[in-house]
Amino acid sequence: MNDPASAPRVLGNPVRGLPLPDLAGFTHRWVDADGVRLHAVEGGRTDGPAVVLLAGFPQTWWAWRKVMPHLAGRFHVIAIDLPGQGHSERPDISYDTHTVAAHVHAAVEALGVPAYWLVAHDIGAWVAFSLALKHQSRLRGLALLDAGIPGITLPDAVPTDPEQAWKTWHFAFHLVPDLPETLLAGREREYVGWFLKAKTLSPDTFDDAEIEQYAASVAADGGLRASLAYYRDAAESARKNHEALDRQRLTVPVLGISGSHGSIPDMAASLRPWAGHATGIAVPDSGHFIPDEQPGAVAAALSGFITEDE
Repeated sequence: MNDPASAPRVLGNPVRGLPLPDLAGFTHRWVDADGVRLHAVEGGRTDGPAVVLLAGFPQTWWAWRKVMPHLAGRFHVIAIDLPGQGHSERPDISYDTHTVAAHVHAAVEALGVPAYWLVAHDIGAWVAFSLALKHQSRLRGLALLDAGIPGITLPDAVPTDPEQAWKTWHFAFHLVPDLPETLLAGREREYVGWFLKAKTLSPDTFDDAEIEQYAASVAADGGLRASLAYYRDAAESARKNHEALDRQRLTVPVLGISGSHGSIPDMAASLRPWAGHATGIAVPDSGHFIPDEQPGAVAAALSGFITEDE
């Protein structure tokens, strides 16, 4: 699948001050993704179907660390940090999901992958949905995990019922100009820790070292600005999604993965108006961070969804 003659040009790490964790059997790469350096972690069978993984807020590619080894025996596994996330560049661009999706797809092309299955969680799923609208001919299928996608699965109004509001309150907060930066700068660890503990079914899913790692990514080199920008550009993401959906629906197979205690009770039902072939699964004993909370169940669901026909 990868031609050595077209191997990606070696680029340096743009976020050098941030510790870089390794995962056995996987290699770090940086590629020029249409003018933005993106970080990818690649491993598994290069002759197997390619599976691209995208994580969301406030995580990085490391969110998939427990799932990736399960997939590596059958698939060519690539986890990519989005622009502004992890060890990818934090460019001064629009962070609407169609703009970001173009860079992500360019990264996959730079890695020499002609066709792939796309799997994404949270904000990664926002990007993945928009990417699928543009590049269906290059996708084999799309799996989306517990995500309020702008204009698609995200409610039109933030709920005020205390039983639900805690799941989505930050959408409005992140939209406020300047105030989040003022309140959060220097307190990234406390903020990131709240999400990782409040939105998991078991609050000890993430240990202190993992919380510190994700918080350091948000704090490093414009990471907070970029994290907020995804929300601040969400209205543009929704507008572009609906503009694209006026012309077409998703025709690739779509799998919606929900957590039993997640944010979107039935991802598949939320996606069916926009996709011709959507199926769903609810993962028991899981909150929002399904790949961390139930990695075996996620890997099994993906292994059943992804076919080996190229």
